[in-house]
Amino acid sequence: MKYTIELALKNKQESYALNQVAAQANGAVWLKSGNTVILATVVIDETHFVDEDFLPLTVQYLEKSYAAGKFPGGFIKRETKPSDFEALTSRIIDRSLRPLFPKGFANPIQISVLVLSADADADLQVLGLNAASAALYLSDIDIFNSVTGVRVAKIDGEIVFNPKHSDLQRSTFDLYLAGSKDDMLMIEMQALGSDEAQIIEVGGLVDPFIDPMMASQTIAIRQSNAMGEDELIDVLAQAQAVLLEANTMYENAFKPYAKAAFELQCVIKEIDTQMCDYVVKNHTDDLKRGISQMAKTERSTALRTIRKAVMTEMPQWDEHELKKAIESVKRSMVRTQILDENVRADGRALREVRPISIETNVLPSAHASALFTRGQTQALVVLTLGGPKDAQMYEGLTDNGTQNEGFMVHYNFPGFSVGEASPIGAPRRRELGHGNLAKRALEGATVRNGQTVRIVSEILESNGSSSMATVCGGYMALRAGDIEVCDPIAGVAMGMVQEGNRHAILTDIMGLEDHDGDLDFKVAGSKAGITAMQMDIKLGGIHLDVLKEALYQAKEARAHIIDIMMSSEENIELNEGTLPSTDLFHVDPSFIGDIIGQAGKTIREIIERFDVAIDIDKKKGSVKLTGKNREGIKGARDHIEGITSGLTPVEKVDYKVGDIVQGKVKKIVDFGAFIELPGGIDGLIHISKLSDGHVGRVSDVIKEGDELMVEIVEFKGNKIGLGRAK
Repeated sequence: MKYTIELALKNKQESYALNQVAAQANGAVWLKSGNTVILATVVIDETHFVDEDFLPLTVQYLEKSYAAGKFPGGFIKRETKPSDFEALTSRIIDRSLRPLFPKGFANPIQISVLVLSADADADLQVLGLNAASAALYLSDIDIFNSVTGVRVAKIDGEIVFNPKHSDLQRSTFDLYLAGSKDDMLMIEMQALGSDEAQIIEVGGLVDPFIDPMMASQTIAIRQSNAMGEDELIDVLAQAQAVLLEANTMYENAFKPYAKAAFELQCVIKEIDTQMCDYVVKNHTDDLKRGISQMAKTERSTALRTIRKAVMTEMPQWDEHELKKAIESVKRSMVRTQILDENVRADGRALREVRPISIETNVLPSAHASALFTRGQTQALVVLTLGGPKDAQMYEGLTDNGTQNEGFMVHYNFPGFSVGEASPIGAPRRRELGHGNLAKRALEGATVRNGQTVRIVSEILESNGSSSMATVCGGYMALRAGDIEVCDPIAGVAMGMVQEGNRHAILTDIMGLEDHDGDLDFKVAGSKAGITAMQMDIKLGGIHLDVLKEALYQAKEARAHIIDIMMSSEENIELNEGTLPSTDLFHVDPSFIGDIIGQAGKTIREIIERFDVAIDIDKKKGSVKLTGKNREGIKGARDHIEGITSGLTPVEKVDYKVGDIVQGKVKKIVDFGAFIELPGGIDGLIHISKLSDGHVGRVSDVIKEGDELMVEIVEFKGNKIGLGRAK
């Protein structure tokens, strides 16, 4: 039979059609919310098993262009490679649902989420997860826990759950939380900031047309909106209550319609206890030395050596089973040492950060670069600066037109960074996710002033926390490129080991602790607060008290790392030969026409003469100069200020064309001179009107301070044109 379930959730309505489409899938729902329609399906291979220690789950979130009445962009008018947003959303859904599956689940399972109709104000990531979770809950797979998503914003100082997409643009942070009734399973958070610097008053009136860098009574500020730990915990507590209410509603509504579940066959192979006991008794010291090897390749070699030695001693044993036994003993040894002795495999204390070294501008032909090394994790982070035309063009499904991305972070993880012989190819979901995390950490604190920024992180060596090395290296690269960042930003990866009621929080985890631990928690920000966070929980949930402890331990680590970064920042030497220069200042908007000139003649002359690019905001009066060297930028600014500084709005002038008056040469510029007329009025006499003959330089004819008889020859825009009186 066909059914429709209507649910009224926090700030949104959802309608689920059951048994109406995709009947041959193990589970399927047709979700409608406003004008958004999403089809989610679940299919499982009941006959095949994967003989590996991982969950064979694949999630694909795909948007159809027709959902918004559009054709796919480009030459091929068919959806092809998923966009970054689709890949990142697939990853969010995967990370949220993966904890639901029991250990040993070995059947390949495919979850597909198709956006068939899209409302511009819909939160497709929240709806996509809700649809996928509902399809899984209603399927004949033996999983009966609901997972939902909630997005949280802070708009005009108020906490808002599930805001409209348009309202999110006014929020100071973006928090996405996925969880069940009882547990938080996945968290992503970003502090949002404005790209525009604010001009504030400091003991005097502010002239909005004065360059804030030149006015003693003003200061340009920009805040990253970093979120304090206590505020974040409070928001998470409120969001957890929303998740409890939503999941309770989902389960009560869906339970009567769930299919009869077939019994899952979990492939759980028992570890041979005899092998474990033998390894502990005869090779404990060898194993301790092996796990103290921090690099993955070194550790693998040590464990393989132990395995070969045991096989020599006990040739009748199965080597594959022995490998699992050694892994089990190794895991237990790592965890026990942490909980019982407060000492980690590499000898560090629980709160200790690995040694850090930083070098800047190691690439002389790049605009800026930083080599950030923390233990055996190393990131080469390279900065490239450009103008608005260098921005990445893209168009989201619900966008009205093409958008421009002016801040990009690209993360690359080649196989050699972990000693693997694998080809370098297109970025995978993990690489896209790590780059997006670093972008969220840095973007809100970076003052771009219209510049396009591209940061590329090449991971040269990895033993845990390469995404956070990208954040630290990214900040250093920005500063090595003379880009203003309102607060120093660093990142650190946290972990946890928990057995029963005991737990230990680990600072700056390495790969071994990520693999054998219970929590992967990345947090980035300033000393004041958090700008980005990502958490995946392997335990099935985490208590807020434990999370708060981890957040404050991460804050302590960030402060330590930032102090090291600030010390390194003092020694930065800019790549003057390659670093493009920029300048932003303001003029009275009424003078913009004079800067541009007739048919753009004046501005073209400035561009060609000083080799600069000029961007002008006619409404705000902001002028942005970008050039290859600082001399050209300074010359162009002096030229533009020369054009505007001697002009007086015509409505303030009592003179008329033909009047002859005596003036004083106030300022000489290369194209003429500004003359101060009686009454404090300024006019401009062009070089061509200084003499009947040719004039090579203005200074050959007049000097500043000279008295000069001039004639009012024209009023053009805001310019009083003068000629030499005869």
